[in-house]
Amino acid sequence: MTQRRPNVLIIMYDQLTPWVLGHQGGPALSPNIDRLAAEGVVFDAAYTNSPLCTPARYCMMTGRLPSSTKGYDNAAYLASTIPTFAHVARRAGYRTVLSGKMHFVGPDQLHGFEERRTTDIYPADFGWTPDWRAPDERIDWWYHNMDSVTGAGVAEVTNQLLFDDEVGHHAVRALHDLVRSDDDGPFLLVASFTHPHDPYVTRQEYWDRYESVDIPMPAVTATDVDDDPHSRRLRVAVNESVSTIEEHHIAAARRAYLGNVSYVDDWTGRLMSTLNGLDVADDTVVIALADHGDMLGERGLWYKMNFFEGSARIPLIVHSPRRFEPRRVGAPVSLVDVLPTFAELVGASLDELVDRPAGESLVGLCGGDARDNRVVIGEYTAEGAVAPILMIRRGPWKFVHCPADPDQLYNVVEDPAERVNLASDPAYVEQVAAWRAEVAGRWNVAELNGQVLADQARRRYVSEALRSGRYTPWDYTPPADGAGSYMRNHLDLNDVERLARWPR
Repeated sequence: MTQRRPNVLIIMYDQLTPWVLGHQGGPALSPNIDRLAAEGVVFDAAYTNSPLCTPARYCMMTGRLPSSTKGYDNAAYLASTIPTFAHVARRAGYRTVLSGKMHFVGPDQLHGFEERRTTDIYPADFGWTPDWRAPDERIDWWYHNMDSVTGAGVAEVTNQLLFDDEVGHHAVRALHDLVRSDDDGPFLLVASFTHPHDPYVTRQEYWDRYESVDIPMPAVTATDVDDDPHSRRLRVAVNESVSTIEEHHIAAARRAYLGNVSYVDDWTGRLMSTLNGLDVADDTVVIALADHGDMLGERGLWYKMNFFEGSARIPLIVHSPRRFEPRRVGAPVSLVDVLPTFAELVGASLDELVDRPAGESLVGLCGGDARDNRVVIGEYTAEGAVAPILMIRRGPWKFVHCPADPDQLYNVVEDPAERVNLASDPAYVEQVAAWRAEVAGRWNVAELNGQVLADQARRRYVSEALRSGRYTPWDYTPPADGAGSYMRNHLDLNDVERLARWPR
């Protein structure tokens, strides 16, 4: 029976740049994601608000920017007083489950979810806090390096694959449990995979899928464009100088990356077939998206941590054929739009929120609203930076400002590879002045810089203290109820079989 309020399944990928996907004309063999795109609403200019895992996910869950939540970097905690879309869902009567990565930092590892089916892949403490006062410092046990590129290739087992095997299994099981429950209220399930995030290592079966696929090399090399200061800092941050990156490394890294896109695409197909098998697909809105992209060697850069299109652009698909006709949307949108979108989809009011979301609902665009006046705001305050890096995308324009660096201005419609920085062109002096004035109106940059530095210092102090003496981790351990699973002698076999079967 069709519910008045839809179930919502969010399928999240990590470090997936949209240009590789089949429906975007890319080389990835991604038939299940492409099917969602063909039947759904595709946002062709979707952005992360902060191109790093934890800040991006906080933006998505809270609808707020890092400067508002203090979600500055991958060791930034999210205060339990900040509402997330999971809190919005629970207040609206939804059952809420998370399977997979969300990179919460701090003792609260739920942030509104009733259940987590897995632990996280990355640590929940402050150990990964960057230090802008020591920009050249390398902390090799957690900083990115180029081993992911030079060691690209094939393996049956990796840390990432072990995790995502678990994520996919528990997400499918969560769908089974949610639908079979005697509680017939709607559900919100987030299935959050860590692939195709580096290391660029894939299983043989996925590597073999690309045997005859033409995989392009980077279109823009480091020598094709002027090297901006932040790009140079990122090269230091990933310890690029100790590695020699040759063409065969780049080719292998891209092939393995695409193999891992196919891996999460297979899980996407499994989740969709599970919805169909449980006969709830028509009652479920599926949102497929990523936290940020991957440069994949473009401009000689890898991973993320910058506002170039490869790093900042994300796939975003809203799939609900009963509600929205298939369409492509060119308006700029971003992760902070997810919370208000969810609220409108389920009929939840945000009037009681003390802090209004920075984003706005995408439901109108899904229904065909052709407005083109939307703006995307970005903030990067993590490793590789030495001061806040701020981005504004409006219409065809992208403006990037950092008090430590020269400005950047690109027309990403006419120059999608961002080869020409127009900020230093005399013809754009007035336009750059207007952008700078807008930055000054939106942010107190000096104050934000001081807040980031102070927060880094506090967390580094606390982290060092908590590692002295007995260490009490914040990492989440999922509960397991063996006594209540399958058939036990304190249970009635008739009830066990009835409740386990679907349809009944």
